Amino acid sequence: MRIYRHYQTLPDEARGAAIAIGNFDGVHLGHQAVIGEAGRIARDTGAPWAVLTFEPHPRRVFQPDQPPFRLTPFRAKARALEAMGVDAMIVQRFNRTFSQRPAEDFVRDVLVDGFGARHVVAGYDFVFGHNRGGNCEMLLAMGQELGFGFTAVSAGEAEGGAVYSSTGIRDCLRAGDMRGAAAILGRPFAIEGRVASGDKRGRQIGFPTLNLHLGSVVRPALGVYAVRAGLHDGGGTRWIDGVANVGKRPTFGGEDVILEAHLLDFDGDLYGQLVVVSLIEHIRAEKRFDGVDALRAQIAADTERAREILGNEPAPDV
Repeated sequence: MRIYRHYQTLPDEARGAAIAIGNFDGVHLGHQAVIGEAGRIARDTGAPWAVLTFEPHPRRVFQPDQPPFRLTPFRAKARALEAMGVDAMIVQRFNRTFSQRPAEDFVRDVLVDGFGARHVVAGYDFVFGHNRGGNCEMLLAMGQELGFGFTAVSAGEAEGGAVYSSTGIRDCLRAGDMRGAAAILGRPFAIEGRVASGDKRGRQIGFPTLNLHLGSVVRPALGVYAVRAGLHDGGGTRWIDGVANVGKRPTFGGEDVILEAHLLDFDGDLYGQLVVVSLIEHIRAEKRFDGVDALRAQIAADTERAREILGNEPAPDV
């Protein structure tokens, strides 16, 4: 998959595409339906398959003081799109200047002149342009006028009738409902990053951990999780079962929320490596212990519970 940062300078091979438009934070099953429809049209018409997305997330521009909320930071989003088979990811820089562009100008200048779009696909509730003045009806009408096709994809529903949405995923995560989040995402929720140096307390008490800072990622419910850690191994990913704490480490007076994962039956140096940790099931809430011995005993119990959970979990796709 090629990644382009400017619609004004797209090469010829990326123009004339069937383009899915949206922020696609999470690349959940509803997003996948929109992106997949663009892929189907691309195959049927011989056009490139492209996704237009926006960085940073518009909410970060308009509400910069909000707590972290991202489901898929840029790198994770790009990898999810590549896994779907998308040919081109076009990343439009989003700022207040761009947000002031009238919707009609966005269609003419970006979609038509910039992309030479053959077909545009969006979710049924997609809005765009200054004061959210553009919508699917405008795209359909302007497409007929300017020579591109348009498809709006209706909302998909998870089990129980809940509509696929990024908000629904965040609600599940904050409640510790990893199964609910996975049902909307189509995969377990994951946190990724480069393994950071820690204080090595885990090694000292017999449970060495890898540490990941969460950055802009939404905070799930604090506590202990059964997890699977993906280690990049040549051209694939090696998955290792583990148990992780997402929290502030109250026993040791921590303040920042980090992820500390102990990998089962693994002994290796991962400092500086890029790792993705999938949160499979919430085991318990984070709590403060009276001392190291009590903490060690609880971690041992958590580890056995994680083994039990993961022993019944299907193997992940490699």
